[in-house]
Amino acid sequence: MDESYASLPTSHLLGSVPAVENEENNTSTHEVPVANLQIFPPNNVGGDKGRGYQTLGGPSGDGDGPGQQPTSTSSGVFNISSYTQYFNVDTDVVLNRIISSINPVSGDFFSKIDSNPDLYGLVWISTTLIFVIAAFGNCATYLMDKSSDSGTTWSFDVNYFSVAACTIYIYALAVPLAFYFLLQYFGSRASLTHFWCMWGYSLFIFIPTSLLLVIPLEFLRWLIIILLGGASGCFVALNLRSYIDGNDLMVVCTAAFLLQMVLALFIKVWFFP
Repeated sequence: MDESYASLPTSHLLGSVPAVENEENNTSTHEVPVANLQIFPPNNVGGDKGRGYQTLGGPSGDGDGPGQQPTSTSSGVFNISSYTQYFNVDTDVVLNRIISSINPVSGDFFSKIDSNPDLYGLVWISTTLIFVIAAFGNCATYLMDKSSDSGTTWSFDVNYFSVAACTIYIYALAVPLAFYFLLQYFGSRASLTHFWCMWGYSLFIFIPTSLLLVIPLEFLRWLIIILLGGASGCFVALNLRSYIDGNDLMVVCTAAFLLQMVLALFIKVWFFP
């Protein structure tokens, strides 16, 4: 090295670096900055403008750097992110499945949801049905009482909501679960997610049914609930048949049909007396 450079202080070689005075020893120390081309200057190579300064985590897009979201190693029923795939549906898909659910004789619902079963319909339809039957049930009760006694005053029964919530949520979750374990016991192939999806959409038909049950004509009410409850039962039974091999398990389809009818009759008797 040239002696002229060797005689210069270190600060002149590395640039202007402030000296830190050590009050105890009265000596001067210098901090030498560490050069790291990945951190400074900004990485705008290759026309990738606007990326800014890189951080110590690594270049963008490599490993677990800032350009890539951290991956979650946890999974299972207690991980919320594991359920996001079952809510990845748009409006057109949901409407198409709703239309299929009110067609009781098609029997091709599982083929439509095979690649992407969703739980959005189960949650949304069940919750909507709870509010609908509770609200319209109060209206129907008032109209029926008003037709027989003109002096009847309006009163809202809040218990309708609690009964509706317990009934619909338990039915929508427990009945598919029971059939899933039943078919597993009989050795048939079954998918719990597919069952929850189908039973969730099977409840949609009771939403417009609740609106029709507000009509203060008892005979017409019974006719509506029997017809539309039977349509919902046929939808479930015919689609469930695709999971059953042989005629020995046809009793399972019959049980599914009867359970839908029981739910329909319960809605009529409890909420629209």
